[in-house]
Amino acid sequence: MSTPILELHQIEKSFGGTRVLDGICLSAAQGEFITLLGPSGCGKTTTLRIIAGLEDPDAGQVLLEGQDVTAAPPEKRNVNTVFQNYALFPHMTVAANVGYSLKLKKRPREEIAAAVANALALVQLDGYEKRYPSELSGGQRQRVAIARALVGRPKVLLLDEPLGALDLQLRRQMQLELKALQKQLGITFIYITHDQEEALNMSDRIAVMRAGRFEQIGTPAEIYDHPRTSYVARFVGEANVLQGTVAGRDGDVLVLDCAGGCARVQAPKDAPAQGAPVTLAVRSERVEFDRTSDCGLPATVREKRFAGGMLRIELALADGTALVASRHGIDLPIQPGEAVRVWWQPEDAVLVDRDAPGVKEAQA
Repeated sequence: MSTPILELHQIEKSFGGTRVLDGICLSAAQGEFITLLGPSGCGKTTTLRIIAGLEDPDAGQVLLEGQDVTAAPPEKRNVNTVFQNYALFPHMTVAANVGYSLKLKKRPREEIAAAVANALALVQLDGYEKRYPSELSGGQRQRVAIARALVGRPKVLLLDEPLGALDLQLRRQMQLELKALQKQLGITFIYITHDQEEALNMSDRIAVMRAGRFEQIGTPAEIYDHPRTSYVARFVGEANVLQGTVAGRDGDVLVLDCAGGCARVQAPKDAPAQGAPVTLAVRSERVEFDRTSDCGLPATVREKRFAGGMLRIELALADGTALVASRHGIDLPIQPGEAVRVWWQPEDAVLVDRDAPGVKEAQA
Protein backbone atom coordinates (compact mmCIF):
# COMPACT_ATOMS: atom_id res chain seq x y z
CA MET A 1 0.00 0.00 0.00
CA SER A 2 1.37 3.45 -0.89
CA THR A 3 2.15 5.97 1.84
CA PRO A 4 -0.96 7.96 2.81
CA ILE A 5 -0.81 11.62 1.87
CA LEU A 6 -1.96 12.66 5.36
CA GLU A 7 -1.85 10.89 8.72
CA LEU A 8 -2.98 11.96 12.17
CA HIS A 9 -1.65 9.84 15.03
CA GLN A 10 -3.22 10.08 18.50
CA ILE A 11 -3.91 13.82 18.29
CA GLU A 12 -4.92 15.39 21.60
CA LYS A 13 -5.85 18.99 22.31
CA SER A 14 -7.30 20.83 25.29
CA PHE A 15 -8.28 24.45 25.86
CA GLY A 16 -8.49 25.72 29.42
CA GLY A 17 -8.73 22.25 30.86
CA THR A 18 -11.44 21.15 28.42
CA ARG A 19 -10.49 18.20 26.21
CA VAL A 20 -11.31 19.15 22.60
CA LEU A 21 -9.61 16.27 20.76
CA ASP A 22 -9.26 12.90 22.46
CA GLY A 23 -6.50 10.90 20.75
CA ILE A 24 -7.92 10.89 17.22
CA CYS A 25 -6.23 9.13 14.28
CA LEU A 26 -6.93 9.46 10.57
CA SER A 27 -5.26 8.28 7.38
CA ALA A 28 -6.12 9.91 4.02
CA ALA A 29 -5.10 8.60 0.62
CA GLN A 30 -4.00 10.63 -2.36
CA GLY A 31 -7.04 12.13 -4.09
CA GLU A 32 -9.49 11.17 -1.35
CA PHE A 33 -12.39 13.41 -0.30
CA ILE A 34 -12.87 13.06 3.47
CA THR A 35 -15.51 14.99 5.38
CA LEU A 36 -15.43 15.66 9.11
CA LEU A 37 -19.10 15.81 10.03
CA GLY A 38 -20.46 16.88 13.37
CA PRO A 39 -22.20 19.57 15.41
CA SER A 40 -20.60 22.81 16.57
CA GLY A 41 -18.01 22.23 19.27
CA CYS A 42 -17.19 18.62 18.37
CA GLY A 43 -13.59 19.38 17.32
CA LYS A 44 -13.83 19.67 13.52
CA THR A 45 -12.22 23.08 13.13
CA THR A 46 -9.54 22.36 15.72
CA THR A 47 -8.58 19.24 13.74
CA LEU A 48 -8.34 21.29 10.56
CA ARG A 49 -6.24 23.99 12.23
CA ILE A 50 -3.82 21.37 13.56
CA ILE A 51 -3.41 19.89 10.07
CA ALA A 52 -2.78 23.39 8.69
CA GLY A 53 -0.23 24.23 11.40
CA LEU A 54 -2.36 27.03 12.81
CA GLU A 55 -2.72 25.17 16.13
CA ASP A 56 -0.26 22.92 17.96
CA PRO A 57 -1.52 19.60 19.36
CA ASP A 58 -0.82 18.77 23.00
CA ALA A 59 0.15 15.26 21.91
CA GLY A 60 0.33 13.22 18.73
CA GLN A 61 1.79 13.58 15.24
CA VAL A 62 0.81 15.07 11.89
CA LEU A 63 2.46 13.42 8.88
CA LEU A 64 2.36 14.67 5.28
CA GLU A 65 3.66 12.22 2.69
CA GLY A 66 5.27 10.27 5.52
CA GLN A 67 7.14 13.29 6.92
CA ASP A 68 6.49 14.51 10.47
CA VAL A 69 5.33 18.14 10.21
CA THR A 70 3.84 18.42 13.70
CA ALA A 71 6.20 21.25 14.63
CA ALA A 72 6.45 22.78 11.14
CA PRO A 73 4.94 26.26 10.56
CA PRO A 74 2.06 26.64 8.07
CA GLU A 75 4.29 27.94 5.29
CA LYS A 76 6.42 24.79 5.47
CA ARG A 77 3.43 22.51 4.83
CA ASN A 78 2.11 21.94 1.33
CA VAL A 79 -1.43 22.54 2.61
CA ASN A 80 -3.91 25.35 1.92
CA THR A 81 -7.18 26.31 3.57
CA VAL A 82 -10.50 27.67 2.27
CA PHE A 83 -12.52 29.48 4.94
CA GLN A 84 -16.26 30.09 5.18
CA ASN A 85 -15.80 33.87 5.25
CA TYR A 86 -13.58 33.84 2.11
CA ALA A 87 -10.88 36.06 3.77
CA LEU A 88 -10.22 37.99 0.53
CA PHE A 89 -8.28 41.26 0.52
CA PRO A 90 -10.93 43.88 -0.38
CA HIS A 91 -8.38 46.36 -1.81
CA MET A 92 -6.91 43.80 -4.21
CA THR A 93 -8.23 42.64 -7.56
CA VAL A 94 -9.24 39.03 -8.14
CA ALA A 95 -5.91 38.36 -9.86
CA ALA A 96 -3.93 39.92 -7.01
CA ASN A 97 -5.85 37.91 -4.41
CA VAL A 98 -5.32 34.64 -6.24
CA GLY A 99 -1.64 35.27 -6.93
CA TYR A 100 -0.76 36.72 -3.51
CA SER A 101 0.94 33.60 -2.13
CA LEU A 102 3.06 33.22 -5.26
CA LYS A 103 4.09 36.88 -5.02
CA LEU A 104 5.24 36.30 -1.43
CA LYS A 105 7.38 33.44 -2.72
CA LYS A 106 8.90 35.87 -5.26
CA ARG A 107 7.88 33.81 -8.26
CA PRO A 108 8.46 35.45 -11.70
CA ARG A 109 5.67 37.73 -12.86
CA GLU A 110 4.98 35.66 -15.96
CA GLU A 111 4.72 32.48 -13.89
CA ILE A 112 2.28 34.14 -11.49
CA ALA A 113 0.11 35.42 -14.35
CA ALA A 114 -0.05 31.97 -15.95
CA ALA A 115 -0.83 30.25 -12.66
CA VAL A 116 -3.57 32.78 -11.82
CA ALA A 117 -5.17 32.40 -15.24
CA ASN A 118 -5.14 28.61 -14.88
CA ALA A 119 -6.62 28.71 -11.37
CA LEU A 120 -9.41 31.07 -12.42
CA ALA A 121 -10.20 28.87 -15.41
CA LEU A 122 -10.57 25.90 -13.06
CA VAL A 123 -13.27 27.74 -11.07
CA GLN A 124 -14.91 29.23 -14.19
CA LEU A 125 -13.92 32.83 -13.53
CA ASP A 126 -12.01 33.60 -16.72
CA GLY A 127 -12.13 37.33 -17.41
CA TYR A 128 -12.68 38.35 -13.78
CA GLU A 129 -9.02 39.17 -13.10
CA LYS A 130 -9.52 42.95 -12.76
CA ARG A 131 -12.62 42.92 -10.59
CA TYR A 132 -12.62 43.57 -6.85
CA PRO A 133 -14.33 41.36 -4.24
CA SER A 134 -17.05 43.98 -3.70
CA GLU A 135 -18.04 43.56 -7.35
CA LEU A 136 -18.64 39.82 -7.02
CA SER A 137 -21.52 37.70 -5.79
CA GLY A 138 -21.12 35.41 -2.79
CA GLY A 139 -20.64 32.39 -5.02
CA GLN A 140 -18.04 34.19 -7.12
CA ARG A 141 -16.12 35.29 -4.02
CA GLN A 142 -16.07 31.70 -2.83
CA ARG A 143 -14.68 30.61 -6.21
CA VAL A 144 -11.91 33.21 -5.87
CA ALA A 145 -11.05 31.86 -2.43
CA ILE A 146 -10.87 28.33 -3.87
CA ALA A 147 -8.72 29.49 -6.79
CA ARG A 148 -6.35 31.23 -4.36
CA ALA A 149 -6.03 28.01 -2.36
CA LEU A 150 -5.40 25.93 -5.49
CA VAL A 151 -2.96 28.21 -7.30
CA GLY A 152 0.07 26.65 -5.60
CA ARG A 153 -1.24 23.11 -6.20
CA PRO A 154 -1.19 21.93 -2.56
CA LYS A 155 -1.03 18.26 -1.68
CA VAL A 156 -3.97 18.67 0.71
CA LEU A 157 -6.77 21.26 0.58
CA LEU A 158 -8.61 21.99 3.83
CA LEU A 159 -12.12 23.41 3.55
CA ASP A 160 -13.76 24.86 6.68
CA GLU A 161 -17.53 24.94 5.95
CA PRO A 162 -16.80 26.83 2.71
CA LEU A 163 -20.41 26.80 1.48
CA GLY A 164 -22.09 27.77 4.76
CA ALA A 165 -22.70 31.40 3.75
CA LEU A 166 -24.40 30.53 0.44
CA ASP A 167 -28.12 30.08 -0.16
CA LEU A 168 -29.47 26.55 -0.60
CA GLN A 169 -29.63 26.46 -4.41
CA LEU A 170 -26.15 27.92 -4.86
CA ARG A 171 -24.76 25.66 -2.15
CA ARG A 172 -26.00 22.57 -3.98
CA GLN A 173 -24.55 23.84 -7.25
CA MET A 174 -21.19 24.49 -5.59
CA GLN A 175 -21.22 20.99 -4.05
CA LEU A 176 -21.30 19.50 -7.54
CA GLU A 177 -18.63 21.87 -8.82
CA LEU A 178 -16.30 21.27 -5.89
CA LYS A 179 -16.57 17.50 -6.17
CA ALA A 180 -15.92 17.61 -9.92
CA LEU A 181 -12.94 19.93 -9.40
CA GLN A 182 -11.49 17.66 -6.74
CA LYS A 183 -11.72 14.62 -9.01
CA GLN A 184 -10.21 16.57 -11.90
CA LEU A 185 -7.19 17.72 -9.88
CA GLY A 186 -6.72 14.57 -7.78
CA ILE A 187 -5.99 16.65 -4.67
CA THR A 188 -6.88 15.29 -1.24
CA PHE A 189 -9.72 17.32 0.29
CA ILE A 190 -10.40 17.43 4.03
CA TYR A 191 -13.79 19.10 4.30
CA ILE A 192 -15.70 20.04 7.42
CA THR A 193 -19.42 20.61 7.74
CA HIS A 194 -22.37 20.09 10.04
CA ASP A 195 -24.63 19.49 7.01
CA GLN A 196 -25.28 15.75 6.62
CA GLU A 197 -26.65 16.10 3.08
CA GLU A 198 -23.48 17.89 2.01
CA ALA A 199 -21.33 15.14 3.54
CA LEU A 200 -23.31 12.32 1.95
CA ASN A 201 -23.31 13.97 -1.49
CA MET A 202 -19.63 14.83 -1.73
CA SER A 203 -17.49 12.47 0.32
CA ASP A 204 -15.51 9.32 -0.37
CA ARG A 205 -15.47 8.78 3.39
CA ILE A 206 -17.13 10.52 6.31
CA ALA A 207 -15.76 10.82 9.84
CA VAL A 208 -18.66 11.53 12.20
CA MET A 209 -17.30 13.50 15.17
CA ARG A 210 -18.69 13.79 18.67
CA ALA A 211 -17.01 15.42 21.67
CA GLY A 212 -13.50 15.24 20.22
CA ARG A 213 -13.68 11.65 18.99
CA PHE A 214 -14.61 9.90 15.78
CA GLU A 215 -17.90 8.13 16.45
CA GLN A 216 -17.70 6.26 13.13
CA ILE A 217 -15.66 6.51 9.92
CA GLY A 218 -16.79 4.98 6.64
CA THR A 219 -18.21 5.51 3.18
CA PRO A 220 -21.50 7.42 2.90
CA ALA A 221 -23.31 4.09 2.34
CA GLU A 222 -21.70 2.56 5.44
CA ILE A 223 -22.53 5.57 7.60
CA TYR A 224 -26.14 5.74 6.39
CA ASP A 225 -27.06 2.07 6.07
CA HIS A 226 -24.90 0.58 8.83
CA PRO A 227 -24.48 3.11 11.65
CA ARG A 228 -22.50 1.71 14.56
CA THR A 229 -24.11 3.86 17.24
CA SER A 230 -27.48 5.42 17.93
CA TYR A 231 -25.80 8.83 17.76
CA VAL A 232 -24.67 8.26 14.16
CA ALA A 233 -28.07 6.79 13.23
CA ARG A 234 -29.86 9.89 14.51
CA PHE A 235 -27.34 12.49 13.35
CA VAL A 236 -27.04 11.25 9.74
CA GLY A 237 -30.51 10.97 8.25
CA GLU A 238 -33.58 10.17 10.32
CA ALA A 239 -33.61 6.91 12.22
CA ASN A 240 -35.82 5.31 14.85
CA VAL A 241 -33.82 3.86 17.73
CA LEU A 242 -35.64 1.17 19.73
CA GLN A 243 -34.81 -1.00 22.74
CA GLY A 244 -35.54 -4.73 22.73
CA THR A 245 -34.54 -8.18 23.92
CA VAL A 246 -33.40 -11.14 21.81
CA ALA A 247 -36.28 -13.63 21.80
CA GLY A 248 -34.77 -16.14 19.38
CA ARG A 249 -33.31 -16.72 15.95
CA ASP A 250 -34.85 -17.60 12.60
CA GLY A 251 -31.95 -18.60 10.37
CA ASP A 252 -29.83 -15.50 9.85
CA VAL A 253 -32.45 -13.22 11.43
CA LEU A 254 -32.73 -12.25 15.09
CA VAL A 255 -36.26 -12.06 16.47
CA LEU A 256 -36.69 -9.40 19.14
CA ASP A 257 -39.28 -8.60 21.77
CA CYS A 258 -39.61 -4.88 21.23
CA ALA A 259 -42.11 -2.17 22.23
CA GLY A 260 -44.96 -4.61 22.83
CA GLY A 261 -44.45 -6.53 19.61
CA CYS A 262 -42.05 -8.50 17.45
CA ALA A 263 -39.16 -6.95 15.48
CA ARG A 264 -36.69 -8.65 13.15
CA VAL A 265 -33.13 -7.67 12.32
CA GLN A 266 -30.32 -9.26 10.32
CA ALA A 267 -28.10 -11.20 12.72
CA PRO A 268 -24.48 -9.98 12.87
CA LYS A 269 -21.64 -12.52 12.96
CA ASP A 270 -21.26 -12.11 16.71
CA ALA A 271 -24.99 -12.09 17.41
CA PRO A 272 -26.05 -11.58 21.03
CA ALA A 273 -27.54 -14.54 22.89
CA GLN A 274 -31.20 -15.11 23.67
CA GLY A 275 -32.37 -12.81 26.45
CA ALA A 276 -29.70 -10.18 25.75
CA PRO A 277 -30.84 -6.55 25.67
CA VAL A 278 -30.19 -4.83 22.34
CA THR A 279 -30.67 -1.48 20.61
CA LEU A 280 -31.72 -1.34 16.97
CA ALA A 281 -31.97 1.46 14.44
CA VAL A 282 -34.22 1.58 11.39
CA ARG A 283 -34.51 4.44 8.90
CA SER A 284 -37.88 6.19 8.73
CA GLU A 285 -38.24 5.50 5.00
CA ARG A 286 -37.83 1.74 5.60
CA VAL A 287 -40.82 1.47 7.96
CA GLU A 288 -43.83 -0.34 6.41
CA PHE A 289 -47.50 -0.52 7.48
CA ASP A 290 -50.01 -3.36 7.80
CA ARG A 291 -53.58 -3.24 9.17
CA THR A 292 -54.28 -6.96 9.43
CA SER A 293 -51.07 -8.87 10.16
CA ASP A 294 -50.18 -10.12 13.65
CA CYS A 295 -46.47 -9.56 13.04
CA GLY A 296 -44.58 -6.38 13.66
CA LEU A 297 -45.17 -3.71 16.30
CA PRO A 298 -48.63 -2.43 17.23
CA ALA A 299 -48.85 1.33 16.80
CA THR A 300 -51.30 4.21 16.67
CA VAL A 301 -51.04 6.95 14.05
CA ARG A 302 -50.68 10.32 15.75
CA GLU A 303 -50.11 12.76 12.92
CA LYS A 304 -49.36 13.10 9.21
CA ARG A 305 -47.36 16.05 7.93
CA PHE A 306 -46.07 16.98 4.49
CA ALA A 307 -42.74 18.81 4.31
CA GLY A 308 -40.14 19.24 1.60
CA GLY A 309 -41.46 16.54 -0.71
CA MET A 310 -41.72 14.00 2.11
CA LEU A 311 -44.76 12.81 4.05
CA ARG A 312 -43.95 12.22 7.74
CA ILE A 313 -46.16 9.84 9.70
CA GLU A 314 -45.72 10.08 13.47
CA LEU A 315 -46.80 7.04 15.47
CA ALA A 316 -46.88 5.81 19.05
CA LEU A 317 -45.92 2.21 19.75
CA ALA A 318 -47.72 0.11 22.36
CA ASP A 319 -45.29 1.09 25.12
CA GLY A 320 -45.51 4.79 24.23
CA THR A 321 -42.27 4.92 22.22
CA ALA A 322 -42.46 7.46 19.38
CA LEU A 323 -41.70 6.22 15.87
CA VAL A 324 -41.53 8.11 12.56
CA ALA A 325 -42.14 6.77 9.06
CA SER A 326 -41.61 8.78 5.88
CA ARG A 327 -42.63 8.53 2.24
CA HIS A 328 -42.11 10.49 -0.94
CA GLY A 329 -45.41 12.01 -2.04
CA ILE A 330 -48.20 13.92 -0.39
CA ASP A 331 -50.49 11.28 1.12
CA LEU A 332 -50.88 7.75 2.45
CA PRO A 333 -54.28 6.12 3.12
CA ILE A 334 -53.98 5.96 6.91
CA GLN A 335 -55.44 8.48 9.30
CA PRO A 336 -54.58 9.89 12.75
CA GLY A 337 -56.05 7.66 15.46
CA GLU A 338 -55.91 4.53 13.31
CA ALA A 339 -54.35 1.35 14.75
CA VAL A 340 -51.72 -0.27 12.51
CA ARG A 341 -48.78 -2.65 12.64
CA VAL A 342 -45.35 -1.37 11.63
CA TRP A 343 -42.54 -3.59 10.35
CA TRP A 344 -39.45 -3.57 8.15
CA GLN A 345 -37.29 -6.01 6.26
CA PRO A 346 -34.65 -7.54 8.59
CA GLU A 347 -31.82 -6.25 6.38
CA ASP A 348 -33.15 -2.69 6.75
CA ALA A 349 -32.49 -2.62 10.52
CA VAL A 350 -29.15 -2.72 12.32
CA LEU A 351 -28.02 -3.31 15.89
CA VAL A 352 -26.21 -0.27 17.34
CA ASP A 353 -24.31 0.74 20.50
CA ARG A 354 -22.65 -2.68 20.73
CA ASP A 355 -19.10 -1.29 21.15
CA ALA A 356 -17.53 1.30 23.40
CA PRO A 357 -18.45 4.78 22.06
CA GLY A 358 -16.02 6.40 19.67
CA VAL A 359 -13.33 5.06 17.34
CA LYS A 360 -9.85 6.50 17.30
CA GLU A 361 -8.44 5.28 14.02
CA ALA A 362 -9.42 5.03 10.36
CA GLN A 363 -7.26 3.61 7.61
CA ALA A 364 -7.37 4.83 4.02
